[in-house]
Amino acid sequence: MSFLNYQLNDNLENARTTYGITFVIARSSALVLHIDAAMILFPVCRNLITMIRATPLNWIIPFDNHIEFHKAIGWSIVFFSLLHVVSHWINFYQLSKASGGGIGMWFQLNFASGPGATGYVMLICLLVMVVTATEGNRRRHFNRFWYLHHLFIPFFGAWSFHGAFCMIKPDRPPYCSDIAVFWKYWIASGVIYVGERILREIRARQKTYISKVILHPSQVVEVQIKKDNIVTKAGQYIYLCCPEVSYWEWHPFTLTSAPEEDYISVHIRVVGDFTKTFAKRLGCDSESEKRLTKNKEFAKSGIDISSINPELQKNIPKVMIDGPFGSASEDVFNFEISILIGAGIGITPFASSLEWFHSLLLAIEEQDIGQLIEIRTYLTGHLRDSEVRNIYMNVGETNDAVTGLRTPTHYGRPVWDKIFTEMRDQHPATDIGVFFCGPKPIGKQLHEKCNLWSEGFEDGTRFFYGKGEFLLSFILLL
Repeated sequence: MSFLNYQLNDNLENARTTYGITFVIARSSALVLHIDAAMILFPVCRNLITMIRATPLNWIIPFDNHIEFHKAIGWSIVFFSLLHVVSHWINFYQLSKASGGGIGMWFQLNFASGPGATGYVMLICLLVMVVTATEGNRRRHFNRFWYLHHLFIPFFGAWSFHGAFCMIKPDRPPYCSDIAVFWKYWIASGVIYVGERILREIRARQKTYISKVILHPSQVVEVQIKKDNIVTKAGQYIYLCCPEVSYWEWHPFTLTSAPEEDYISVHIRVVGDFTKTFAKRLGCDSESEKRLTKNKEFAKSGIDISSINPELQKNIPKVMIDGPFGSASEDVFNFEISILIGAGIGITPFASSLEWFHSLLLAIEEQDIGQLIEIRTYLTGHLRDSEVRNIYMNVGETNDAVTGLRTPTHYGRPVWDKIFTEMRDQHPATDIGVFFCGPKPIGKQLHEKCNLWSEGFEDGTRFFYGKGEFLLSFILLL
């Protein structure tokens, strides 16, 4: 529609005559960019998403894919920005040619004019943000991604003035009265986003302290935190900041504590720059784990580092908490039958053998008096000879040698078709929620299986897929 508007508008005949079709492309792509700018911040307003996903709209709009939506808008901005830039390069050439200014005028229009200068500021900021936000770069250098992503501030700042210079005028006055309209598109999402950042600062200043630090095998650190007036639900997550590591870095972690407990806890796998530094400040590093490796209590359920290290109790770092926020995991209680699937942490390498989660799995089985819960563990990694011998030496009469649970460990990958068939046969005419956290290829496969095995009639069994934020490295059938 915007393309047709600029192509047929009788007030832009001079511009179309001078620049040709590239003028229409530049202007119409700019309008698309304005719409993108109006939407780009909404998906990262976490409090807004948490509030709206608690409404019936959550069954219509996939709010749990808000980050994917944010990325999609970002790529749209990249595409139409490049289209806009290339079109104006051609426009500047046409203008330089028509006025006889030559290549010198082309460079002047590009770098010495208001639209050109602000445009290149925006383009550089955008490209830096996109390159550092790609999957590989973000995982390898999260700190760099986090800081450089704040280039959106000068990006939007330059955008606010980009159209105000009125380089290409309409045929009749008033000239450029509707050009600098960027703020009209951005104002709604911008105000909400700024409000969210202010709310984060308010929450960060509430009394919060670490009450216990537990080092588990395989470099998994459990941090128990107490904070006044915090109410949580199962499946939610928080953003955590440790000012002694970095005041500006906020990292998401799934809550692993139950809502009724008087503390909140997170289990952190020590793999990145932030987690390594944070774990070291908590007294949990690779050297600590090496010293405790031969300790049977440590191998079973971990060691309370804060109790064996009096010095740590005096110097335990402060933390700030933002949240909790909702995720797909909350919907687990909306289904009579739920399948929770986790993969990754605690499974590979085999050295972890689910050790840090062992006590919780046993507690779940012991409390399941009504036999309503089924736990299945799948060991997919290759076993070394020493690990195989250890399993044979520790085989018990009733419990599994690897996990100590009543249910045996399955070796190899789950056969999803068989599992979905069993669930459909056991629970006819039932809506079943399937929640997953783990590698994307498995998630994609599960999503396809949910669609494949859902019966397409009113009284049939249907599977509803949800991308959750679980740290559970097993399949839990409720």
